[in-house]
Amino acid sequence: MLTLGIDSSAAAASAAIVEDGKLLGEYYVNTKQTHSQTLLPMVQGLLENVGRSCGELDTLAVSHGPGSFTGVRIGISCVKGMALPNDTPCVGISTLEAIAYGGIALEGAVLCAVMDARCDQVYHGLFQVEGAALRRLSEDCALAISDLETQVRQYGERLVLLGDGAALCHRTFASWGARLAPEAIRFQRASFVALLGEAAAKAGCTMTAAALAPVYLRLPQAERELKKRLSKKVQ
Repeated sequence: MLTLGIDSSAAAASAAIVEDGKLLGEYYVNTKQTHSQTLLPMVQGLLENVGRSCGELDTLAVSHGPGSFTGVRIGISCVKGMALPNDTPCVGISTLEAIAYGGIALEGAVLCAVMDARCDQVYHGLFQVEGAALRRLSEDCALAISDLETQVRQYGERLVLLGDGAALCHRTFASWGARLAPEAIRFQRASFVALLGEAAAKAGCTMTAAALAPVYLRLPQAERELKKRLSKKVQ
């Protein structure tokens, strides 16, 4: 099975191709260019360099959120556009699960994937490493850092923090033993998205391009500010 994975949910963008669990190639860009400028050229270059075409892809996987509202939309739009001509099956992967996959080799660890959601909040997902797989311990959610600490403190030194919110949380959580994942495995990558997408496709968990949709967990900032202003007018 040939699977393309795409991630554009945060500052960096990446694309990767895997075939039956083997990584054939991966591009990763972390510059000031927008994802709309970098993503499609990366995919095109990657396909050329591994000697494959878009029509040969069996599955298209993308991190569908949470994350940057614009970045998530760009990634999903890219996959939709690639999938439609050949009705290629799609898989939406939780960005937090893709982050946690970086710690798949940390047997016995409890992986806390966290993304900075601003305003002293984080997007959060909790996973247990069991063998060569992740077992989900919590649903993805947005919550205050203080509330997250209350939830995960019980894991002590078993807890490993990953994601762009990991260092922020570690400032407080380190006092009771929580560990910060090495930077090399701390962030989401398209190869993790592709491997998770391939596993989902083999389990029959795919969808059409039309059904693929972003998962935001909370309203965009503009909508939150509008609701706040409207509620004040009502009062």
